[in-house]
Amino acid sequence: MDNLRILGIGNALVDIMVLAEDDLLISNLSLPKGGMTLIDGELSSLIQKEISHLNIKITTGGSVANAINGIAALGAACGYIGSIGQDALGILFKNEMLKRGIGVVLKELELPTGNAVGFVSPDGERTFATYLGAAVEMGPDDITPDLFSGYNLFFIEGYLVFNNSLIMAAASAAKSAGLAIALDLSSFNVVEANMEILNELVDNYIDIVFANEEEAKSFTGLAPKAALENLASRCDIAVVKVGKEGAFVQQGTQKWHIPASGGKVMDTTGAGDYFAAGFLAGMAVGHNLEKCGKIGALLAGEVIQVVGAELEESHWEFIRNQVDLI
Repeated sequence: MDNLRILGIGNALVDIMVLAEDDLLISNLSLPKGGMTLIDGELSSLIQKEISHLNIKITTGGSVANAINGIAALGAACGYIGSIGQDALGILFKNEMLKRGIGVVLKELELPTGNAVGFVSPDGERTFATYLGAAVEMGPDDITPDLFSGYNLFFIEGYLVFNNSLIMAAASAAKSAGLAIALDLSSFNVVEANMEILNELVDNYIDIVFANEEEAKSFTGLAPKAALENLASRCDIAVVKVGKEGAFVQQGTQKWHIPASGGKVMDTTGAGDYFAAGFLAGMAVGHNLEKCGKIGALLAGEVIQVVGAELEESHWEFIRNQVDLI
């Protein structure tokens, strides 16, 4: 599966990262630490007020959008489908993708651009309160066959499972167009709330599954290695990430353990997204799965050393040089 052109679809968000001194605010807002909680406009406004005096960093976000940005930075051809507002955050999101040469298909609406406030705990764990805004205004009618022209692999964000009709229409259209399909399970609480449709997707449409340890446990009820085998029996390639222990990859009966990379953890935001970016970018140029995993681990190990899921160009130059050495 070489010379891939990768198309992603997801919730187009802007991340507002908060360096929290403790977990008190997370607790007061009843947000499950380490998870992603969908919130309404009223709670979003309240949170904005609560964090206005804190140290924040604004970056482009959204799980698959992060991955597509990483894939583009590694030089692989890619595109992105999403929905944004006609506001400052929407302009920021669109311009950042265009700057990286990504082929964007962005529905632009009068609703506010979605945002995800990410609370970064002192231990590096991140907890998201996500207001989807314009991001959820895509529907089945927005999925047309021409979107897939020229692409070979379709990367779906697990968070889209809340929009059942959209995610099923997208998976069905991509499969009909002959694309391989990758899915990131995204969050353990997303998995727990959407087991039926996720099982249908994995068993009937998905070729590559990415999951972290908690997501894999929620989806299969199994520990990482057993979960890996379960997933690999249901799709072509399974990836289970286990934090500082690295990741496990399986295709058929072949298995690989990928050691973790990186230094001190500043913020885990985007780690899974960047692992997927490295893995898929490696596949795009025909690397074997072990090297794909190592590239994924390299990217994940770099992004956890900064706040947010955005790396400076000088950082990308270092990464591209390291990829050549793997």
